[in-house]
Amino acid sequence: MSKQIAGWIIDRNLRSFLELLSRYVDYAFDDTDWDTIETDVRDTDDEKPDGWYSYPLAGTSATLEVGLARSVGSEVMSVSVTGIETPELHLRTDTLLSAFASI
Repeated sequence: MSKQIAGWIIDRNLRSFLELLSRYVDYAFDDTDWDTIETDVRDTDDEKPDGWYSYPLAGTSATLEVGLARSVGSEVMSVSVTGIETPELHLRTDTLLSAFASI
C-alpha cells in the first residue's frame, strides 16, 4: 500500500534532498531536473490548495510523486512525498525530511 510522508525542509537543502531521494528509487536526477524544479517552485505557496508544484521521480525501483510549495516569507519548503511502497523507503524519506529541516 502506498504511503505519503509530509513535512518541511530548509529551502536551500531542496536539491540535496531530491538528489538523495532519487538515489533511493534508482532515478538519475540531473541538472535538467533541477533547472525545471527550481523554476517551477518559485511561485508556489503552501497555503493555497492550487499553490503546490508536483514532480515525479520515476526510478527503476519505485516511482514517487514529490509535491513542493514555498512557505511564503520564510526559508521553508513544504514537501509531500507519495508512492512510498516499502518500510525501508518510508524510513529513508522520513529521515531525509528530518535531516534537511535541521541543517
